[in-house]
Amino acid sequence: MPLLNYSTSVPVDRTIMEITRDLVKAGATQVGSQYDGHGRVTGLSFSITLGGQTYAYTLPVRAEAVHAVLTRQRVEGRYSSRAHAERVAWRITRDWVRSQLAIIQTEMVTLDQVMLPYMHTNDGATVYDNFKAGRSLPAGQGRR
Repeated sequence: MPLLNYSTSVPVDRTIMEITRDLVKAGATQVGSQYDGHGRVTGLSFSITLGGQTYAYTLPVRAEAVHAVLTRQRVEGRYSSRAHAERVAWRITRDWVRSQLAIIQTEMVTLDQVMLPYMHTNDGATVYDNFKAGRSLPAGQGRR
């Protein structure tokens, strides 16, 4: 089965605008972009205030990973370029963000539960980055 959104023609900047709008509607007070050395957007950072405290998050978008999948799937030539992989990666991210915001809206989960891996810690890395590097994470304070 082909990758989700593999045939999209929606430009990256339009998708970023849609994601930004969705994050702002969900309460983001700040949204910014990260770029690689070639001027391509590689992720979005945003801040949201929860319980009186502001938290920063970064959502990475790894178009090179999407490009590798499209190549392995041997999609038609018009869907196999690096530029096309960027469009696909951003559309997948948009769908993921919208799905997460919908499940948050149902109150089945909270934003901090869903976005925890992407939350920045005091060292500037994300919770996931620290976990992956084997750095200790704060111990839980809740009852079992």
